[in-house]
This record gives sequence, C-alpha cells and structure tokens, in this order.
Amino acid sequence: MEITAAIVTFKNDPTVLRAAIDSFLSCGLKICLYLIDNSPTDTLRHLISDSRVEYIFNNNNLGFGKAHNIGIAKSQSLNAKYHLVLNPDISFKPHTLEKIFEYMEAQQNLGLLMPKVTYPDGSLQYLCKHPPSISILLLRRFMPRAVQIFFQGKLNLYEYRDRDYNKIILDVPYLSGCFMFFRNTVLEKTGGFDEKIFMYMEDADITYRVLKYSHTIYYPEASIEHHFAKGSYKSLRLMYYNIQGAFIYFQKWGWRF
Repeated sequence: MEITAAIVTFKNDPTVLRAAIDSFLSCGLKICLYLIDNSPTDTLRHLISDSRVEYIFNNNNLGFGKAHNIGIAKSQSLNAKYHLVLNPDISFKPHTLEKIFEYMEAQQNLGLLMPKVTYPDGSLQYLCKHPPSISILLLRRFMPRAVQIFFQGKLNLYEYRDRDYNKIILDVPYLSGCFMFFRNTVLEKTGGFDEKIFMYMEDADITYRVLKYSHTIYYPEASIEHHFAKGSYKSLRLMYYNIQGAFIYFQKWGWRF
C-alpha cells in the first residue's frame, strides 16, 4: 500500500465530506481511505460506494486523536508507506497527492508534510506556526480586536507571516492537523496522537514529536482548499476542548509565556 488516509467525522455536511472523499479517491496510486465516524448515527455510511474506502462506525464521539489512531493502526498493519490525516472539509485537484508522494519519495529525511492551504475564495491560510505560548493563545482566542491589533507583530511572527508562503519552509514546529502527510516509519515512532487531548492542540503536539525523529516541511508546490470553520469560536463546548488541549500541551512541553 502506498498511501492510506483517514477522515474522522462527527455529523458533518455530506456534500462537503463527499468532496473530501472524492479528492482523495482521485489519486491514481495504490490507496485506502478509512472513514471513521464519531457521529451518534451511521447516516454517513451511505456515502461509501468505493471498495477503497472502509467505513468505521464508533457509535461514540472518541475525539479527534483517539479516532485517528484507529486509522493509523490500520495503516501500519498494511505496511503503507504514507498515512494522511485529512479533515472532512478539505478538497484538492487531481494529481495533488501524486506530487506530494513523489516529493516525499525523493526526500527521505522528511517525516511530515503540509501543503499550501487556501480558503475557498483562494486566499491563503497561515497555518505554519511557532510553538504556542500562553500569551499567544490568549491573544488569539479571548482578546478584543483592538488589543490584537496592538500585538499584531507578535501574532504575525507566530504564524510565520514574516516568511514567504510561496517557498518551502523546513522544520516548522507546528503544522495544521487539517492535512498531515506522514511517513509511516516516522509516525510509528511518535506513537500516534495523544489520546488525552480530545481535540485541538493535538496537531501541535504530534508535530513537535515528529521533529524528534525527522524533519517537517511546508510544501507550497501542492495546494489544497480548506473551509476552516473555527468551531471553538462559536461553541462553548469546543472552546472547553480547546482550553483542555492547551493545558495538556503545556503540561507536556512547558508553560511558555
């Protein structure tokens, strides 16, 4: 197996999810997709009509990392070369995965790749980040816009806005979990996602652990589209998970101010 991927769902919009599934299945390599459903019902099962897709109904919301670890374990049991953690609101053009695959094959020192990510209108998402600090997370999540503007320089540096997003950036310590293309031999060394983190910050945690064994890379030669709903800004429950994830992250890696 060359590439496996996993999409974790929870009551997702079937139309948007269908686009993510079709984007992955457009790849001409030897692939397998795990649709891991945390929803209370299995209504998303009807989306599966391709033998390359395996539907896994958890009948329980296990959280992002724990559900993705199911896909990681299955990928490694197949001895797949690469495993893709893919959000259900991602889409991309044909041959995108082939380009990423060929690049990773040529660069054996890379353990994790994230492509250029844009909004549906084509504008760039700044998803390369420095290791988070408490002050940065407080600024981004809780401070009014007037305060954020005062500290805009600090926020820009956090998101690598001083760098050219049209060029490769090596060893980024925090890559977004919306599209994480792992070399499986490196992913296996990390032990997968930290299941104590229900969701949010699990991508920062695993990127940091990848750097213990390999290199990470932002690769703008490949591009994907991401709807990016920012759910924790709209839901108190998701905001709680965001804070919980940050607490666990800082407990592990130090309370950076």
